[in-house]
Amino acid sequence: MSMALVRNPGGGTFYRYYDSVQEQVVSASETQGVVSVLRLTMRQADAPPLHTHSREDESWVVLSGRVRFWVGSASLDDCDVHDAEPGAYVFGPRSVPHTFQPLTATADMLVINNPGAIEGYFRSIGPADARQDTDHAGLLARYGVTLLDAPPTRPRPS
Repeated sequence: MSMALVRNPGGGTFYRYYDSVQEQVVSASETQGVVSVLRLTMRQADAPPLHTHSREDESWVVLSGRVRFWVGSASLDDCDVHDAEPGAYVFGPRSVPHTFQPLTATADMLVINNPGAIEGYFRSIGPADARQDTDHAGLLARYGVTLLDAPPTRPRPS
């Protein structure tokens, strides 16, 4: 990338992912594969299963709401639990198990993947009435993602 990129909210490309809409703020193609950034409004029901990435580091910036992160173990019950407030930055290195879920009804977040190839997975899912990650375990594996445990069903006390 030979020049800076400034993209204000709403200036990215929007697409459906299951029953939500995500904004591709910065695409891997715009950064020569270095980074992919999504902006999303996440509901409690949108929590992904506990999983690992073998090919990229993942970061989150909480823009609004409160988000609980589970990290560090192959079981939700054995994970370390951290709550992130608006303005928080969370870093998840590759191969470290993690999942996350809003504690508030919704949370606005930036999701940053380095490198950015995983965006191909999100775009390939398309619209669906409900999130069914286990139905796409084979596709996730092609992107270096391994599912370890079910998603949190509701915010658990820390």
